[in-house]
Amino acid sequence: MKQLKLPAVFMRGGTSNAIVFHAKDLPRDRAEWDEIFLAAIGSPDPYGRQLDGMGGGVSSVSKVCVVGPSSRPDADIDYTFAQVQVKEAKVDYSANCGNMSSAMGPFAVDEGVFKVSGSEALVRVHNTNTKKIINARFAIDDGQSAVDGDLAIPGVSGTGSPVRLEFCEPGGAATGKLLPTGNVVDTLDVPGVGKIKASLIDAANACCLVNAADLGLTGTEMPDAIEQDAALMEKLQNIRLAASVAMGIAPNLEEAAKKKAVPFVGFVSGPQDAPSLSGDPTRAADVDLTGRMLSNGQPHRALPLTCSLCMAVAARIEGSLVQQVARPNADASAPIRIAMPSGILTVASTVGKKDGQWHAEQGAFYRTQRRLFDGYVYVRASRVPGLLAKTKGKLKAA
Repeated sequence: MKQLKLPAVFMRGGTSNAIVFHAKDLPRDRAEWDEIFLAAIGSPDPYGRQLDGMGGGVSSVSKVCVVGPSSRPDADIDYTFAQVQVKEAKVDYSANCGNMSSAMGPFAVDEGVFKVSGSEALVRVHNTNTKKIINARFAIDDGQSAVDGDLAIPGVSGTGSPVRLEFCEPGGAATGKLLPTGNVVDTLDVPGVGKIKASLIDAANACCLVNAADLGLTGTEMPDAIEQDAALMEKLQNIRLAASVAMGIAPNLEEAAKKKAVPFVGFVSGPQDAPSLSGDPTRAADVDLTGRMLSNGQPHRALPLTCSLCMAVAARIEGSLVQQVARPNADASAPIRIAMPSGILTVASTVGKKDGQWHAEQGAFYRTQRRLFDGYVYVRASRVPGLLAKTKGKLKAA
């Protein structure tokens, strides 16, 4: 049977890679997207390598983005993010990817979805997963998004042109509330673990953050060591499921187990000397906070940007577990420097009280992006039986 080919672009956004589609090139029925994305990325793959697709075997490079004209008057484009599971035939739309968000404005400009003039662009990106607006600001070089520049980001070799991402009103992205339980610290009763304190924060993405010391950890453990510790991985997974129920994301533990993306789970500790994947250790004097995160059952080599933003917001909420371990700073507008396995990530967050409740006004950080190639992505027609006929030739056979 023949293959089907779809116009696509392969892009790096921050520390992630993804296939990027135009919405107009996909079926209108979104129920038909999943099998296309699974086939294009190469999932499910019991070997965990995705060699028969465009994925790379880890969650940060098993992603799909879809861009189209905005459905809202306060945005310029719509952007939908799809997290494709590596070993399971599952596509999750419940969360956003902060790293790939940095590539969406440049994609829209380069593809003519949004017209700009001058040397700088502002693209208001509506993330359909979280219903939030992200302002993307970046340089324009001869009518296209600039790629050359001096910004280096941990986890990516070389430098690039900066993209400033401003997450507007990031609170309640998954649950509708910055503090889903109303508390800055909750005590979770976790099966197989017992009682453990957690700060359940929903800013850009819903996160469950615990103190590394409460897990018997230093907080500087590296991803491979975390992943190889089966007991720790099970404990973190059980904490994540309990947090999901407490945050109202799932009604019970069984349903929580079906939701692979949110909430993210991680642990934090104070500023300390720590190793990094590059071999250059981070120094306690250079950071305000140390963090580790898991998503889709895998420890991250570089913190997901949305989780970093959530950590930075949590660090501004008095009494949260993150605020308790973060370096004190009288300047509430100072960026927060987070030590992670790949180095140091700097995040700005503006948090205050509104009507007596904690309120996240904005979070911002810088990323780089680059188009890696474009053309067609091929999927086996046998993976999408009948789709060619349904779409009346919209998907081309090869």
